[in-house]
Amino acid sequence: MAKRNTKQTSKRVASKASKILSDGRYSKQSKSVAGSALSQTKQSKKK
Repeated sequence: MAKRNTKQTSKRVASKASKILSDGRYSKQSKSVAGSALSQTKQSKKK
């Protein structure tokens, strides 16, 4: 069985990644990395 990835992106990095995704000046590669970082953030418990 594959190991589960337990690493998570910090709030600081997630915030910067979010800004990169919403800013049109960054390259597709930068946005891809930012999206990967956000996919590893802790899930919010909002309902």
